[in-house]
Amino acid sequence: MAHVRTWTIEVNISEHEEDRLTRAAAVLRGTHTIRGEGQARRRPSDREVPEIGDELATARALADLAYKLLDVAAGDIEQFTHRPVHLTS
Repeated sequence: MAHVRTWTIEVNISEHEEDRLTRAAAVLRGTHTIRGEGQARRRPSDREVPEIGDELATARALADLAYKLLDVAAGDIEQFTHRPVHLTS
């Protein structure tokens, strides 16, 4: 019998127009709560297309979250094996 688990990731995006900066925070709620962060900056010569900043900042937040989740998994494995673990993506 398969066991199904649901983990939820919430992404919050904030745009700071005066700094041409978009920030994203991705929070995973599963067995652990883990937060990843990312940002995107628009150059003065770039056209204003908010969706692109949202996409870049979110992608970077999710990548940060993924690496932090790998660290958590390595720590959990080390608790059982009592040996150092080095996981790669």
